Amino acid sequence: MVEEIFKEVGFVILAAGKGKRMQSDKLKVMHFLKGRPLIDYVVGTVEKLGLPQKPVVVVCNEDPSVQNFLGERADYVVQKERLGTGHAVAAAEEVLRDQAKHIVVLYGDMPFIKTESIEKLLKKHLERGNKLTLMTATVEDFNDWRLNLFDYGRIIRGGEENHIIKIVEKKDAGPEELQIKELNPAVFCFEASWLWEKLRLLKNNNAQEEYYLTDLVGLAFLEGQKLSSVDIDPREAVGINTKEHLETAEKI
Repeated sequence: MVEEIFKEVGFVILAAGKGKRMQSDKLKVMHFLKGRPLIDYVVGTVEKLGLPQKPVVVVCNEDPSVQNFLGERADYVVQKERLGTGHAVAAAEEVLRDQAKHIVVLYGDMPFIKTESIEKLLKKHLERGNKLTLMTATVEDFNDWRLNLFDYGRIIRGGEENHIIKIVEKKDAGPEELQIKELNPAVFCFEASWLWEKLRLLKNNNAQEEYYLTDLVGLAFLEGQKLSSVDIDPREAVGINTKEHLETAEKI
């Protein structure tokens, strides 16, 4: 039975990336893993929660292949310009502002995230009354399939209680930060009103010149907001950005 409070949760799945590193004209989330497009796994994981609401999938405006494949399994919003993950999530506000009190954000190229992990994330977020709750994954090294995770943002902790202070994206990380083995799989749950308000404060002064959704973690810390994390199996965190990643994922 679906927990009543879960019905107040909206799901945003980011699927607008062209996936240049895949060296393909096909959208990244439409590449196949074990006979299914990547986006099919992520939408299927959300569907297993048994919620009445459809996920909102953020798509690009040049290629309708995601919409054609998913059909009525999802609602859609278009990210007209690729200005970063924060900008992509902001595109979903028009659909979800009056529908959801909490927002879960997932990436459409992460086929191994489990429904049970999303439930754990939601329960911790709702029980603690957080503005923001995120998944983390910790690895021993970056050998074998874990090399897929090397490009992930690093979780930065500090203070007497070792709280999460911020997330540093790999392209912005220094040598010491790159040694950190606690990683950001980029699965978040936000209080919706806080999310929509803070997205407007994001700046693009980083190596990518993009609006990073992950910057909201540091913002929440600086505001003294409640923030928690849920650790998941690193295998769940594996995303697909290159053909090599896809080949590795076939073996997981």
